[in-house]
Amino acid sequence: MDHPAFARHVGGKMAVASTVPLTSREDLSLAYTPGVALVCEAIAERPELVHQYTWVGHTVAVVTDGSAVLGLGNIGPKAALPVMEGKAILFKGFGGVDAVPICLDTQDTEEIIRIVKALAPGFGGINLEDISAPRCFEIERRLIDELDIPVFHDDQHGTAVVVLAALKNAVRVPEKKLNDLRVAISGAGAAGVAVAKILLAAGAGDVVVVDSRGIVHSGRDDLNSVKRALAAETNRAGLSGGMAEALDGADVLIGVSGGQIAEEYLARLAPGAMIFALANPTPEVHPEVAARYASIVATGRSDYPNQINNVLAFPGIFRGALDAGAKRITENMKLAAATAIAEVIAGEVRPDAIVPSALDPRVAPAVAAAVADAARREGVCR
Repeated sequence: MDHPAFARHVGGKMAVASTVPLTSREDLSLAYTPGVALVCEAIAERPELVHQYTWVGHTVAVVTDGSAVLGLGNIGPKAALPVMEGKAILFKGFGGVDAVPICLDTQDTEEIIRIVKALAPGFGGINLEDISAPRCFEIERRLIDELDIPVFHDDQHGTAVVVLAALKNAVRVPEKKLNDLRVAISGAGAAGVAVAKILLAAGAGDVVVVDSRGIVHSGRDDLNSVKRALAAETNRAGLSGGMAEALDGADVLIGVSGGQIAEEYLARLAPGAMIFALANPTPEVHPEVAARYASIVATGRSDYPNQINNVLAFPGIFRGALDAGAKRITENMKLAAATAIAEVIAGEVRPDAIVPSALDPRVAPAVAAAVADAARREGVCR
């Protein structure tokens, strides 16, 4: 344990701080009893005041069951906590959103839904994190339906938003159009499904998704309900087979599976193709190999150009949703976030710079403004 990462984690990465003074009897009487009782009574009479007179208006819960942590798999709630703390400090550092990591010692779908609903009154939003597919789809859907605050599964939608932003800018380099592209996605888990959906919503020409058993198409009898719905929306060319067939003539390869893709398959890509190999820490295609077959290469890693990092999306998305008093995060709000991320560097796009740096201070405010505006236009604000 001599790696510097351990020293950085001693005692955890976050703490609670007071926002009001506690140096006099008057301070105590206002922050706590008897003054606090007046605020409690007001909220009891008008529950919506909780957003004004408590931390609810700027605080989200980061919730996991530890079942799909990074690329480490099902390592449980205690081992997931360093990642959830990390997520929380990114919320604060980039979006000014306070966040509380909550690691649940259960992987039962109904129990997770029940617990999160019971916790929800103390938060302005719920960020679901590192929950395995397909359970994550049901958990998110039910919570969106049953709560009146934003619920967002970042492994799905954060990834999808940043991928779309990257692709919006990437097509500027070879001067292609999004609606002319054929995209092959390796992986039909949380990220793969969400990426496919947002690309289609944004007007991508065609999307083909490949899981561990081959191309997802309606002729397969081994698909769960999520993949059956995906099959109905994707693969307009009616392809069957595996990764080789999916890549034949494809303009874009997006890897969100973690499985390795053989170099011989990459030769089937269209000229000037783009490869987003996003598995962490080991991309589906090594960037140096990908560069032999693609004009633009992106990864999820910080030590290569074009890092597709969810931190470009989630702090600003929640900041905007909270600022607008949104009850949910809609598809249009996600599309607005992707456009905002892309436009931050619209005049600076290069093959090795299709997304802003994760540290670019312009990103979160731009995303927040775009998301808040979209929420108001859609009428989903309280």
